[in-house]
Amino acid sequence: MSKPSGPFPVIDFHTHTIHSDGELAPAELARRAVVKGYLVLGISDHVDQSNMESCLKAALIASKALSGIIGLTLLAGVELTHIPPNQMTSTVKQAKALGAHYVIVHGESPVEPVAPGTNMAAIEAGADILAHPGLITDQEVKAAARKGIFLEISSRGGHNLGNGLVASLALAHGAKVLINSDAHGPSDILTPELQLTTALGAGLSYEKYTAVMNIASDFATRLATRAGLTVYP
Repeated sequence: MSKPSGPFPVIDFHTHTIHSDGELAPAELARRAVVKGYLVLGISDHVDQSNMESCLKAALIASKALSGIIGLTLLAGVELTHIPPNQMTSTVKQAKALGAHYVIVHGESPVEPVAPGTNMAAIEAGADILAHPGLITDQEVKAAARKGIFLEISSRGGHNLGNGLVASLALAHGAKVLINSDAHGPSDILTPELQLTTALGAGLSYEKYTAVMNIASDFATRLATRAGLTVYP
């Protein structure tokens, strides 16, 4: 098993700002991310139907103002949080209609009372990323693989309790994964080394980590190109 020459620059689709429960304004979050070694930063504040439009508008403004100016690509997403499973499809459609570059769903983390059925509802609704899905099932992972939904390996304490299961089932069933921070404050922001450690700690090999980061880069490039943003190599 060969080790890569070094960690990849950070590609992180899951962070929060003062527009939900984060500590930093988008510009400060982006600046701190650049210093830590990010190439791609995704802002995905917690939303439901009541605040989606305002949070997404703020993220889209930040994306337009900062991408290509400060040395990274800034994508504007949302994290649909505690949405009732029977409202998931309509809420995912609402986010995309409002211009979200991508949609995350707050999965069935082992440390929060997320409604049972949320994981499968997110997959069936066509969300782009299922965040910290906890004790995810074979059936759910197989469905994610069929639909091309990314499953998150999280560096955030508590949410990361399911990382090993997520990684092992994703490998078994051919599902795609991303390594995200779920950052809410400065201490949560990833470094390239921590992103690598999170991957290896979840049970990914060096080779699989490399493949995951290349797929993440391709996904980010596709989203940025569609949005007309500067894309970094």
